[in-house]
Amino acid sequence: MIDGALPYLRCPNCERALRRDDRVLRCARGHSFDLARQGYADLTAGRLPHVGDTAAMIADRDTFLTRGHYDFIAEALATFVPGGLVVDAGVGTGRYLARVLDRAPAATGLGLDVSKPALRRAARAHPRAAAVLADVWRPLPIVDEAADAVLNVFAPRNGAEFRRILRPGGRLLVVTPAAGHLAELVDAYRLIGVDPEKDERVREALGEYFELEDVETRRRELDLTAEEVRTLIGMTPSARHREDGDTAAITTGAEVEIRLYNPV
Repeated sequence: MIDGALPYLRCPNCERALRRDDRVLRCARGHSFDLARQGYADLTAGRLPHVGDTAAMIADRDTFLTRGHYDFIAEALATFVPGGLVVDAGVGTGRYLARVLDRAPAATGLGLDVSKPALRRAARAHPRAAAVLADVWRPLPIVDEAADAVLNVFAPRNGAEFRRILRPGGRLLVVTPAAGHLAELVDAYRLIGVDPEKDERVREALGEYFELEDVETRRRELDLTAEEVRTLIGMTPSARHREDGDTAAITTGAEVEIRLYNPV
């Protein structure tokens, strides 16, 4: 629900506080922002150069994640989140944020994404989670030092803004694919693999604003049916570059790195 996150939001135009007026959020200077019928708030101020994942990609992601294949990631994240405001930057369908909130009954969730199909699902993912249409690459519509934790799972990283919105003592949790992530699937279907320069790109994005405390590698063997293979491919960037075709059951390893950062 948007009301739980409202004290932490600010106007993207003038940075003033927002209040709710039925299905509209307003600031003291008169800027107004609609609440979509599906429950998310549009705080882009009309500036949205890209639209994120498509409805088809989000449908496949929801189907795949609902079967629990990546819940081991959410379970690992939840161990670092005791309470307060949890911002999920690149929230997608809201699955990870919802699982974290299940384990942190005192926490409030706020999910950001540029994909409207994703936010329609994220807005309903958990009763203590709000969803906001916002571009993670741009200044975030969140007040300074509001968040106790920022989650960033397979999503773009904005080091300066993540640092600004984290309170002193807050934590940034970044999940990226490890070198062996879905290697068997990538080889079998000639999919886009893990960027070999991924670690360097993460350092460039965050190194000025955060100190790395720890890195954990988590791996889970996935025994996937042909239909699960189809939905997994469909939810990834490879879906944009691959024509639909037959899929078959496969066993592959989901392997991720979870980085824990402290603000500097």
